[in-house]
Amino acid sequence: SLCPSAGVPRLRQPRTLYPWRRAPSLGRVRRAWVIPPISVSENHKRLPFPLVQIKSDKQQLGSVIYSIQGPGVDEEPRGVFSIDKFTGKVSLNAMLDREKTDRFRLRAFALDLGGSTLEEPTDLEIVVVDQNDNRPVFRQEVFTGRVLEGAVPGTYVTRAEATDADDPETDNAALRYSILEQGGPQLFSIDPLTGEIRTVQVGLDREVVAVYNLTLQVADMSGDGLTATASAIITLEDINDNAPEFTGDQFFMEAAEAVSGVDVGRLEVEDRDLPGSPNWAARFTILEGDPDGQFTIRTDPRTNEGVLSVVKPLDYESRERYDLKVAVQNEAPLQAAAPRAERGQARVSVQVRDVNEAPVFQENPLRTSLAEGAAPGTPVATFSARDPDTQQPQRLSYSKDYDPEDWLQVDGATGQVQTQRVLSPTSPFLKDGWYRAIILARDDASPPSTATGTLSIEILEVNDHAPELSPPWGSLCSTPDRGSGLLLGATDEDLPPHGAPFHFQLSPRVPELARNWSLSQVNVSHARLRPRLRVPEGLHRLSLLLQDSGQPPQQREQPLNVTVCRCGQDGACLPGAAALRAGGAGISLGALVIMLASVILLLLLALLVALLARFRQQSWDKRLLHGLQDDLRDNILNYDEQGGGEEDQDAYDMDQLRHPAELAALGPSSGRPPLRRDAPFGRARPQVTRALPTSPADIADFINDGLEAADSDPSVPPYDTALIYDYEGDGSVAGTLSSILSSLDDEDQDYSCLREWGPRFSRLADLYGPP
Repeated sequence: SLCPSAGVPRLRQPRTLYPWRRAPSLGRVRRAWVIPPISVSENHKRLPFPLVQIKSDKQQLGSVIYSIQGPGVDEEPRGVFSIDKFTGKVSLNAMLDREKTDRFRLRAFALDLGGSTLEEPTDLEIVVVDQNDNRPVFRQEVFTGRVLEGAVPGTYVTRAEATDADDPETDNAALRYSILEQGGPQLFSIDPLTGEIRTVQVGLDREVVAVYNLTLQVADMSGDGLTATASAIITLEDINDNAPEFTGDQFFMEAAEAVSGVDVGRLEVEDRDLPGSPNWAARFTILEGDPDGQFTIRTDPRTNEGVLSVVKPLDYESRERYDLKVAVQNEAPLQAAAPRAERGQARVSVQVRDVNEAPVFQENPLRTSLAEGAAPGTPVATFSARDPDTQQPQRLSYSKDYDPEDWLQVDGATGQVQTQRVLSPTSPFLKDGWYRAIILARDDASPPSTATGTLSIEILEVNDHAPELSPPWGSLCSTPDRGSGLLLGATDEDLPPHGAPFHFQLSPRVPELARNWSLSQVNVSHARLRPRLRVPEGLHRLSLLLQDSGQPPQQREQPLNVTVCRCGQDGACLPGAAALRAGGAGISLGALVIMLASVILLLLLALLVALLARFRQQSWDKRLLHGLQDDLRDNILNYDEQGGGEEDQDAYDMDQLRHPAELAALGPSSGRPPLRRDAPFGRARPQVTRALPTSPADIADFINDGLEAADSDPSVPPYDTALIYDYEGDGSVAGTLSSILSSLDDEDQDYSCLREWGPRFSRLADLYGPP
């Protein structure tokens, strides 16, 4: 068997061990030796250093090859250990660091020269022995702690902690804590084993020393080895151990009357506790001298001063001076051991200064009511004020400041308010039935003062409208068991409570309605109408009586047009079964037939009158041209047929103007008779029959007589008017027949003669004749 020999650092030669040697025994054979751990010190500098030699008794010396494997050989960290393959000596080749690796576990092998295993592998354990090569280290450079001032001895403050990389099972890592310096009396102590810092005696006062800075030390080897230092900052927390005090016993101030929300003066206090904390913040109380609560004191958070202010207006006439007694204390309760305050109370004297006070309305805002539709001049209210300056009597005047509808009128001397017109109920300035106005009261002081009063007027709703059906028609089934009946609704222009609930009733003036119809209330605004018996199909006119809930109630009797139809099983009217729906107009079928017949008759009469008038006009025109003998070229004729001039033979035969003598010979049937159609039908005046001229000398008289008859006819325009034709033919050499258009380019014409033609032509003479 193979046995290793372990080396000791002090020996030059390692001992030889035979780990595979089997001891002779009659019984069970032991397989291998148990190799104890091999110890070697860290940081060993004499290298290489022999550790152990292993041997096998299977072969003679020189015929065995030894090797080792494991961390420090063929695993990281490599090269720390090596073995002589022929002698089996194991050596240390590098310095060891226990803080990195505290032990190595290797395996040893024995092979013959052919590479075959001679023995089973055996384990080698190398233990690294620790040395004090690491200083202790604090976990942080500065430790902080807080403790209340006045804390009792033994109060925990904070804890210091340190570590040491050396073996904790040895004195190399045995740490001890201590305080090197604390800058004053020994008020704190530290536990050498745990590092806890505690108070050791009384006397911690934040107002004397607020922060303590301690220097701490930690050492290994139970306090005799390597050391390290750190700091501990201990802050004393404030307690209310100092009461606030006034800087003086008496304060003097002045305040104006009739004002509020103004500061009068400041009360200065001092407190040694921590500024900004509840132990320092002052709270002031008025103990005496203000029974009506006209003053208050608030604290200035920046200066801790008390600010005295007026919250209710002062009155110089009732009181000229106030003597207040005030006290001060902290927001936080005072500690029982704190000394008693010497100046925790003070006197404050406030002198009231007389000023001109504004008038005061006796009731502000003043609320009143008025019925809607009040007539102009209706009294509303008397909105008067009084002057508080009793020692200086003054005269007051009143005026309006806000009256958006200009509805009110204010008496400037008495403040009496009345209406000056009727207020519209739809005014946008009525809010929920209220109208708001602002009245001013002004004194005559120098400078004057003004008071503002609010006048709120409730417009009372008057029941001045009766309800009405909406809509006043509908349809239902002819039999009671079909359909849901007719749902009737009602509306009322009045506002609550003068509207719904409405009361529906069949007119008591027609008793037979109740025998044929039933009316039941559905809700406050609707009722349902049903037939009691089968009623004929068609239009039925009923009369209903509606009444509202106002005081006094308003009622209205209103007709209801009901169309009764034949219905199916679903209660809907069958096609063609309903009567004519004329309920919206309230007209029966017979009335419609009568009206339609009347309209047709009127149209026939009008047509007959028009035809008769046209026939008479044609006869008269024929008689007028029947006796013309000579050439009539400038005759005045008016045509509805606006033909195309001389070459338009369909319009009028111009030969009749040139040869009037031939006109009589042609008779009534030759040519188209001249017909005046520029006058309305039936309005032409009957013309007196005139004899035709028998000679050219009588033509002028004939024409003049015709013009005079035309001028005296107020129902037609003058003949000689400008007419515009869509088509006048082409190739005509004749000019226009109009005496107006024929001389547009001749500025030398004299139109004065038009005045002799009658009143119809006088206007033309004024327009175109000389002035």
